[in-house]
Amino acid sequence: MNDVIAIIPARSGSKSIPDKNIALLAGYPLIAFSIIAAKLSKKIQRVIVSTDSSEYAEIARSYGAETPFIRPKEYARDESTDRAFLLHAINWFEENEAKCPEYWVHLRPTTPLRVPSLIDQAVEALMDCQQATSLRSAHKAPESPLKWFSKSEDGFFNGLMPKTFGVEGFNLPKEQFEDIFIPDGYIDVIKKSHILNSQSIHGRNILAFESPVCSEVDSKEEFEYIEFQIQKHGSEILEYLKANY
Repeated sequence: MNDVIAIIPARSGSKSIPDKNIALLAGYPLIAFSIIAAKLSKKIQRVIVSTDSSEYAEIARSYGAETPFIRPKEYARDESTDRAFLLHAINWFEENEAKCPEYWVHLRPTTPLRVPSLIDQAVEALMDCQQATSLRSAHKAPESPLKWFSKSEDGFFNGLMPKTFGVEGFNLPKEQFEDIFIPDGYIDVIKKSHILNSQSIHGRNILAFESPVCSEVDSKEEFEYIEFQIQKHGSEILEYLKANY
């Protein structure tokens, strides 16, 4: 059996959208989409929600997740890091369970539109790459940021790329730039052995996983856009929710 667990962080107290992680998307709490994505994965055995809220925990359990602990408030502040809640969860398992899984699939509720089979592909990729310290997803940027500008204090734009042979870098065709990838919340896979023996989450050898372009909920407008995407393209996860909840 694979040594894989999903962890979904869902702290309360969002400022951009009140109670964002349980806000209704197409009639279901936002967190439910990540829980079901993990449940539909063939590689993940258990789905854990790390939350500081008993209300959120009850909702998570109603969709099939486990909430074996309530996250302490010091790990659920605006300035709290991902490493803090991950370490708390891993240490809890080390102290309270017979076995602590090696592979932790980090699924953010704010990226609700996933394809479960891609989660499995990502987990397999990390398992097959012994030198990798973690895996992160990212999608291809539409153009290189080297074509962008900074702005000086006196109001003038400056190209980020130095001139090459007298040519302004921001005017070069995009085909002359290497592909750049934007990190997203589609999937991270963390190794317990790495995070417990270092001061980082991902380490130096982050295995690249190219995800589909995906939208993330950080504002009301983005939430509305994701609702539009579901209405237009549908969702495997939404269909499962409709059929089972």
